[in-house]
Amino acid sequence: MGPVLAGVLQLVALIGALALAYVPLGNHMARVYSSDKHLRVEKWTYRAIGANPDTEMTWPAYLRAILAFSAAGVLFLYLLQRLQGILPGSLGFDSVNPAQSFDTAVSFVTNTNWQSYYGEQTMGHVVQTAGLAVQNFVSAAVGMAVAVALVRGFARSRTGELGNFWADLVRGTLRILVPLSVVAAVILVACGAIQNFSGIHEVGQFMGGSQQWNGGAVASQEAIKEIGTNGGGYFNANSAHPFENPTPFTNLFEIFLILVIPFALTRTFGVLVGSVRQGYAILATMFTIWLGFVALMMWAEFAHHGPALQAAGGAYEGKEVRFGIGGSSIFAVSTTLTSTGAVDSFHSSFTGLGGGITMLGMMLGEIAPGGTGSGLYGMLIMAVIAVFIAGLMVGRTPEYLGKKIGTREMKLAACYILITPALVLVFTAVSMALPTPPHSMLNSGAHGFSEVLYAFTSAANNNGSAFAGLNANTDWYNTMTGLAMLLGRFLPMIFVLALAGSLAEQKPVPETAGTLRTEKPLFTGLLVGAILIITGLTYFPALALGPLAEGLAS
Repeated sequence: MGPVLAGVLQLVALIGALALAYVPLGNHMARVYSSDKHLRVEKWTYRAIGANPDTEMTWPAYLRAILAFSAAGVLFLYLLQRLQGILPGSLGFDSVNPAQSFDTAVSFVTNTNWQSYYGEQTMGHVVQTAGLAVQNFVSAAVGMAVAVALVRGFARSRTGELGNFWADLVRGTLRILVPLSVVAAVILVACGAIQNFSGIHEVGQFMGGSQQWNGGAVASQEAIKEIGTNGGGYFNANSAHPFENPTPFTNLFEIFLILVIPFALTRTFGVLVGSVRQGYAILATMFTIWLGFVALMMWAEFAHHGPALQAAGGAYEGKEVRFGIGGSSIFAVSTTLTSTGAVDSFHSSFTGLGGGITMLGMMLGEIAPGGTGSGLYGMLIMAVIAVFIAGLMVGRTPEYLGKKIGTREMKLAACYILITPALVLVFTAVSMALPTPPHSMLNSGAHGFSEVLYAFTSAANNNGSAFAGLNANTDWYNTMTGLAMLLGRFLPMIFVLALAGSLAEQKPVPETAGTLRTEKPLFTGLLVGAILIITGLTYFPALALGPLAEGLAS
C-alpha cells in the first residue's frame, strides 16, 4: 500500500468514526446543558464551593464567575509549581522558576497548554496530576460553558439571563469530559500507553548505552489532553512519544478525540435552538474548511518540489515514521484548526507551505472545528458577521436565528475578530524589533520570523503548539506568551458573553420571505468565504514575510 493511499484510508476511517459519534454525543450534550436535575455528586460539589446552581446569571455575573474561577486556578497552579521541591512525588525535581511557573499556570488555565519546558525533566507526579490534569478538565469545561451561554442567547428572548456558570462547569466536567476520558484512557492503556506512578529508572538503548525515564499517569492525561483540546503532553515529544502514542491506531484515535466534541457541539447547538438544520449548516462550514486544509497539507508534504523530496516520496523530515506523512498531516491540521496544540511530528520541519497551513489554521480563530466550546462560539460570531455582510448586499436588516443583528451586536462581533490578530501581530513585531529576544531563534531569515510568528499565533489563539526551533524558555518569552494567552482567552470571552446577553434581551423577529435562510448550502458557502477572506486580509502581510516567502524560495 502506497503512503498516499494509506493517508486517504486513515482520513476516510476518521470521518466515518466522527459521523457515528455525531448524533448521540451531540444529543447527550444538549440534554446535559438543558436538564433541570442535579446528580448527587454535583450537589456535593455545589455545597463544597458554596454555589446555588439554580440561580440564573446575567452576562456580567457569568463573566465574573469565569474570571474568579480562572484567577484562582492560575494562583493554585503557580503555587503548586513553586512548592514542587517539597511536595511528595516530586521525583527529585526542584521548584519551577517564577517566570516559567507563571507561563505554565496561565497556559493550562487558558486551555492553551503551551510548554516551554521538558515535561519528563521538570514536573513531578503531583504537579502533573493535581495541577495540570485538573486544569485540562476544567479549562475545557469553561470553554463549553461560554459556548452554551451564547447558544442560550440565541434561544432565549426578553431576558438577560444566560444560565448558571457553576452548573454548566460542573455538568460539563462530570457528565461529559470525565466519562469520555475514562473510556479513552482505558483504550489507550490497552493499546500500550503507560499509566503508573513509577519513579525515574534507567532504560537501555538499541545502539548501546542507556538513558533515564520516569513513568506517570500518562494515558489518563493523554485522554483529556485530546478530548478537552488541551494539548500539553506528559513528555517533551508530546504525541510523537511512544509512551503517549504507541501505534498508528492510537494516533488516529487521538485525532478522533481531538475532533469529536467540537464537531458534535454543532448538533448540540441545533438541538438547543430548535433547528438541527442550523447545526448542520455550521457543521458543513467547519467540515469544509477542515477537509480542505487536510487536502492542502497532504499535497504540500507529499508533492513538494525538489529532487530529494521527490526521491523520498515526500517531505519525511520531522515526521514520525510509525504514522507516515498522511497520519502526521491529518494530526497537524486537526491540532491547529482546534485549540489543541498536541503534535505527533516536528512542525518546524514541515515544508514552507505546510508550516504556513498550520499557522493559517490557528489564524482562522481555530473554528474548524475549533477548541472544545471555543470553536462553536467563534464560528457563531463569524456567522453573525456573514449575516451582516449578506444584509448589506441585499439591503435588508440582518437577522440570525430570529434575532436582529444591529449596531451593538456588530461592534461586539468586530471586537471579537480583531482582538486576537492585534495581539499576534503586536507581540510578534515587538519581539522581532528588540535586540535580545530574537537570539532565541535557531534559524534566521523567513523561517526564523515564522518561528516567532507561530509562537504568538499559538499563544494568542490558545493553541499551544510550536515550531520548536524557538527557545521560548526565557524570561521574555515566558512573560510575553503568558500575557498573550491571558488576553487571547478572556478578552474574546467578554465580547461573546456581552453579545449573548444582548441577543437574549431581544424579542424574536418573525421569519419573512426576505429572511436569509441560514440553514441552506448558500449560507454555508458565504460563511466559508467570509472566514477565509477576513483572515486572509488580516494576516496575509505577515504570512508573506514568513512561510509564503520560504515556500516560494524553496
